[in-house]
Amino acid sequence: MNPHLLTEILGLLQDGTNSLEQTLKELKDFPAERVKDACIDHQREIRTGIPEVIYGAAKSVEQIITIARAQIATGGPVIATRVEREKAKQVQLVLPECHYHERASMLTCLERRATAPSFRGEALILCAGTSDIPVAEEARVTLEALGSPVKTIYDIGIAGLHRLLLHREVISQASVIIVVAGMEGALASVVGGLCTAPIIGVPTSVGYGASFGGVSALLTMLNSCAPGLAVVNIDNGFGAACMAFSINRQNPTG
Repeated sequence: MNPHLLTEILGLLQDGTNSLEQTLKELKDFPAERVKDACIDHQREIRTGIPEVIYGAAKSVEQIITIARAQIATGGPVIATRVEREKAKQVQLVLPECHYHERASMLTCLERRATAPSFRGEALILCAGTSDIPVAEEARVTLEALGSPVKTIYDIGIAGLHRLLLHREVISQASVIIVVAGMEGALASVVGGLCTAPIIGVPTSVGYGASFGGVSALLTMLNSCAPGLAVVNIDNGFGAACMAFSINRQNPTG
């Protein structure tokens, strides 16, 4: 349940349109609702600005549909990560209003917000290599689903540093930057030496043997001497987007 729907429900009680009994009926599943195999946190969006998100990789089609239906019924958005194409197609047969973002492997069904959140500026996603794009797209789709303005610049890794320098003006204007990089993961530190905005590093599992599935990039970012750089888990574009949203939101308590 989003803040605008809750405000509307309470407003109808306040002006006498709805009775107390009607209001209690509408709020019976707030703040949490038990459905088969899940307990949905409808209060989370009001508290954090970020609704409960469905992690689709380990869930069945039936489980995704059940949770999504409950979220739609309470006026909340549906955001599902790590959803394979075939699984998404089966979900869309039941919930055709859901949109599949193939490059991000995400499903979304977004309600129109009565009032869009306000932000300090624009988030920027920088992606080192083309192979890192799926993780960057997970971050982009998540930010857009949360209402955040976002720009992307892809394939600007340090093997050709001039590619990054072509975008210095855009980088300098961002209010928060997500840097997605595999291999040795050095791009996050390089960007940290060029800008003043907070940076969220996302190491990816892209790389050859000694990259150890992203551990090499993770350790590089964790050991960076560039100030203002924080790091999320390997391949966690979603987590980076949530952190960027929290940093960039103008009025977190409003």
